[in-house]
Amino acid sequence: MRPLTCSRMDFSQSNLFGYIEDLQELTIIERPVRRSLKTPEEIERLTVDEELSDIERAVYLLSSGQDIQGTSVVANLPVLMRQNPAETLRRVLPKIREVLHVAGVEMQLTAAVSFLTVLQEESVSIHTYSHSFLHIILQNLEHRDAGVSNAWLETLLAVIEALPKETVRHEILNPLVSKAQLSQTLQSRLVSCKIMGKVANKFEAHIIKREVLPLVKSLCQDMEYEVRTCMCRQLEHIARGIGTELTKTVVLPELVELARDEGSSVRLAAFETLVNLLDMFDGDDRSQTVLPLVKSFCEKSFKADESILVSLSFHLGKLCNGLYGIFTPEQHLRFLEFYKKLSTLGLQQENGHNDNQLQLQTLEQEKKYISVRKNCAYNFPVSSVNFRLTSLCLKMCCCAMELKNVSPCCLPVIFQVAKLLNSDVYTIHKELVTLLQDESLEVLDALVGHLPEILELMTNRGENNGSESKLLSIPDLIPALTAAEQRAATSLKWRTHEKLLQKYACLPHIISSDQIYYRFLHRMLTIILTNNVLPVQKAAARTLCVYLRYNRKQEQRHEVIQKLIEQLGQGKSYWNRLRFLDTCEFIIELFSKSFFCKYFFLPVLELTHDPVANVR
Repeated sequence: MRPLTCSRMDFSQSNLFGYIEDLQELTIIERPVRRSLKTPEEIERLTVDEELSDIERAVYLLSSGQDIQGTSVVANLPVLMRQNPAETLRRVLPKIREVLHVAGVEMQLTAAVSFLTVLQEESVSIHTYSHSFLHIILQNLEHRDAGVSNAWLETLLAVIEALPKETVRHEILNPLVSKAQLSQTLQSRLVSCKIMGKVANKFEAHIIKREVLPLVKSLCQDMEYEVRTCMCRQLEHIARGIGTELTKTVVLPELVELARDEGSSVRLAAFETLVNLLDMFDGDDRSQTVLPLVKSFCEKSFKADESILVSLSFHLGKLCNGLYGIFTPEQHLRFLEFYKKLSTLGLQQENGHNDNQLQLQTLEQEKKYISVRKNCAYNFPVSSVNFRLTSLCLKMCCCAMELKNVSPCCLPVIFQVAKLLNSDVYTIHKELVTLLQDESLEVLDALVGHLPEILELMTNRGENNGSESKLLSIPDLIPALTAAEQRAATSLKWRTHEKLLQKYACLPHIISSDQIYYRFLHRMLTIILTNNVLPVQKAAARTLCVYLRYNRKQEQRHEVIQKLIEQLGQGKSYWNRLRFLDTCEFIIELFSKSFFCKYFFLPVLELTHDPVANVR
C-alpha cells in the first residue's frame, strides 16, 4: 500500500481513486477488531449473579447459558461431586442429561472424560454410579460422531470393570444381542465387538459359551472387514476368559479362517492374535495349525503392504518364544534368512537398480522400513536365545550389527547380544568399535549406557582372557574410546559428555594402568581445568580419582597428586580452587582417611584463608 504523504499529494483523477482504495483497505483492517468486541447485551447474557451457590450457578448455566458455559459446568462435574454429591446428582446431572441430547462434539467429549473421572475418584458408590450415570453413557454410545462414540466407549469399558456381574448382564450384555445384528449400523456392531471383549473376563466360561460365543462367531463372519478385524482383535480377551479347551475348539478355528481372509487388515489382526495366544496352544496345535499359518504369512508378507512387515518384525520375539522347540534345523535356517531379509529391508541392492528404487520410495515407506529394521534389532536377543545354535547366533548377530538408520533406542540390545554370545563375544569386537566411532552422538549416548558391562564381558570372556594382555582383547578399543570422548567434548551435548566420562570410570577393569595413565588420566585433568560445564568437570574429577585409586605406581600417583594441588588447589582461578574442593570430596569417598590427611588435608586448610568468599 502506498504511503499517504501530504507534501506530495496529487488530487488528479488518476490518483484520487488510488487514495480512496488505500482508505478502503484501512477500514477493512479495522473491521475484525470491532467485530471481536462484545456488545453490552452479550456481556449481560454472559454475566452470572455472584451470590448463587455452585450448584445453582451450574443449573442456571446449563439451562440458559451459552454452550461454552455449559461445557465448563460439565468439565467441573467431578469437583461438584466431591463437594456436594447428593445435590449434584439431584439437580445438576438431570440437566446435563437433557443438554447432551443437543450438545456439540466438545461438550460430549468433555462429559465422557468427566464421567470417567467421577468413577475413578469414587465420589459415589458403584451402585449409585450405575443408577445415575450408566444410562447416560449407554444413550450416547452410538453418537453419529465417531470420536464422541469412541470417547463414551472408553468410559463404558472402564465402568464395566467396576460394575457387579448382574448389572453388566442386564444393562449391557443382554442388549448386545440386538445391537450386534447385521441390521444394525456399522458403528453399533464395532461397539458390540469391543464390549464383548471386555465382558468376557466378567463371567464364567459356561455363560460366555452360551451368551457371547454365538455373537462372536456371527461378527467374525460379518460382511464388513472393519467388523471382522475388530472382532478378531477381541478374540484374545475372549480366549483368556473361556480357558484352554474352548479356545482350542472355538477360537482357534475362527482364527484360522480369519487368517485366510481376503482383507489384509483382517489377516494381520488374526496373525497378531495367534502370536499373543501361543501360550494357550499345546504342541500339536502349534506345530500342525499355527506354524503353517505363520510360515504362509511370512512368505506372503513381502508382497503385501509395508504395515504388515512392521507388525511382523515387532512380533518376532514372541513368535520365537512361542514356537521354541518346534522348529527343525531346516526351519531355523529358513527363519534366519527371513530375519536377515527383514533386517536389511530398504538397504539391499536388487538387480543393480538400488538408486532408482531409493528415489521411488516415498518418505512414508522409508519410515516403515526403518521401523522394521528397528524392530529386528529390538527382537534380536529373544530370537537368538531361542535358537540355541552358536553358528546361527553369530550370523544373526552380524546381521543385527549391520543395521543402518536404526533408532539409537535399540542399541542397548548389544549388551544382551554380548551376554548371549558368552565365550564367542569376541566376534562382535569390531562392531563395538564401529559403533563407538559412529558420527551420531545419539548412537554414542545410547551405547554408553551399557558400555561398562559390554567391555567387561568382552575382556573376561574373549579369546585373550589372560590378565597380562587385557588390552589385546579388543583391538583399536583405546583409539575408539578417546575419539568418542573428543566428539562428545566438541559437541553442545554436555549431558552425553558427562555420562561418557562417568562410564569411563570402568576402564581400570578393562585396560592396563599404564594405558589409562598415558591416554585417559591426563585428559581428565585437562577437562577439569578447561571445560566450562560444572557437571562435566565433576564427572571428570571423580573418574580421575578412580584412575588414581587403581594406579599402583607411586611415581605416577605422586605426579598426579602434585598437579592436583598446584594446578587446582593453588591455581590462579578461584573456579579451579573450587574444583579442587570437589575433587577432595571424591578423594574422601574413594580413599582412606589417612591417604587424604597425608596428601590433601593441609592444602584444603590453606583455602580457609582464600581471598574469595565462595572458596572460604
